[in-house]
Amino acid sequence: MRYNAVEGRLSVILHILGDMHIGKMWKNAEKYTRSVDKKINFCLPLPKIRGDMASIVLGLSTKIDNMGMSEVMLRFTGGRGLQFRIKSGVIVPARLFDTKKGCVNIPRMASVEQRVALKAKKMLDEIVALMLEEFMTRGKGLTAQHLRDVVERYHHPDRDKAWDGTMPFASLIPEYVKVQKLSEWRRKAFDVVWRMFRRYELWSGKTIPLDGLTEKVLREFEDFITNEYKYINISAYADVYESVDKSRIPTKRGRNTIIGVMTKIRSVVLWANRQGWTSHNAFVRYKLPEAVYGKPYYITIEERNAICEADLSAFPHLAVQRDIFVFQCLIGCRVGDLMRFTKDNLVNGAIEYVPRKTKEGRPVAVRVPLNATAREIVERYADVEGDALLPFVVEQYYNRAIKEIFTKAGITRKVTIINPTTGEEERRPINEIASSHLARRTFIGNLYKKVKDPNLIGALSGHKEGSKAFARYRDIDEDMRRELVDMLE
Repeated sequence: MRYNAVEGRLSVILHILGDMHIGKMWKNAEKYTRSVDKKINFCLPLPKIRGDMASIVLGLSTKIDNMGMSEVMLRFTGGRGLQFRIKSGVIVPARLFDTKKGCVNIPRMASVEQRVALKAKKMLDEIVALMLEEFMTRGKGLTAQHLRDVVERYHHPDRDKAWDGTMPFASLIPEYVKVQKLSEWRRKAFDVVWRMFRRYELWSGKTIPLDGLTEKVLREFEDFITNEYKYINISAYADVYESVDKSRIPTKRGRNTIIGVMTKIRSVVLWANRQGWTSHNAFVRYKLPEAVYGKPYYITIEERNAICEADLSAFPHLAVQRDIFVFQCLIGCRVGDLMRFTKDNLVNGAIEYVPRKTKEGRPVAVRVPLNATAREIVERYADVEGDALLPFVVEQYYNRAIKEIFTKAGITRKVTIINPTTGEEERRPINEIASSHLARRTFIGNLYKKVKDPNLIGALSGHKEGSKAFARYRDIDEDMRRELVDMLE
């Protein structure tokens, strides 16, 4: 879809369309209102731009998260030397984006998904118009950074303002993310907190200044994020949901999730204190409880070998994902790092990488030598197309395959877990809850049984020295207790 202007910005439209008739433009666009999918109502492209003007074409990022969402990309062309690909900061359901026409399809039926699509289309139209205005102002002096600044100003209009205790607290969260050395995962987590806080403000009908973040407000916010999933069917909540970019339908949140959100709020407050913008800190009275975690469950080496040797010849797609899971069990990386591995990560019989979670805050390279099984798996897929080390799939499909693999391999024993929503202990078959993170726990847990040194294992898993995560592995199984008691003989 090639843009030249936005409905509602008449000056930009007239500048670009020249002597074209707007009425004729919309009449010609009617033929695009029909769709093969009857659920899709419209996908209206605007007319092409004259050759002497800039053009912007929409595309979709190849990265799709486990919720099926992807970011819209903008390809700007303004003549020779002015060709840029810019992130829009607008996230849409990937299945609602028409890659051929380059536009967001709008579902016909009224729904939350329809409102999300309409909101995304409106935002993209406004961003495109601002970019075209920037081009009209700068002409051939336009750079990619100018366009990135346009997107930044659109999403964070308060970023350049002076800070003090009267500034909206919500505006301070993206400022904190901007200046802190955070991993990509942490940045996204703070973005989620920002969206929660903005929805709370819209729901409560008040804007909270930095100095207005009292103990009472914190408890109101905590209550809001605890019960937000109940509001989705309330008509008044629809405006709240639509008004905050990238919002997803809220589900019931567990206690640990809520504690994590409040911890991030506290980090921003303490940072504001250090900057001298305020001396106010409501967390002096508002005390955060400790998160509760269950004992880490993982599969034994024998169970891992049973999975490795299971006959999956009738299910070739599962056999491939089984190999990838076993490989992950043998190197202990996070799934996000696993799926980024290319053949370049294979160095002298080992996997070398910088964990994405700590890349910006603590960029330390991790090197994990490959044992015979891991080397055999890599060699098995040496001819995989492209640069990828192994034939990876989208994470959600990988996790689904892992559960099927466990079931077919007969690994179905029950384990005790903490329900993330209720906080209560429950017994579940391991094949029903197995996921990619189980491979990482399997690597750590089995090594910890052999070598009770968290720092040594952390050098292979990418955990920082003194990580609290290892505290939960001190009570791994009965074998360790028996070893300790045997020392008294």
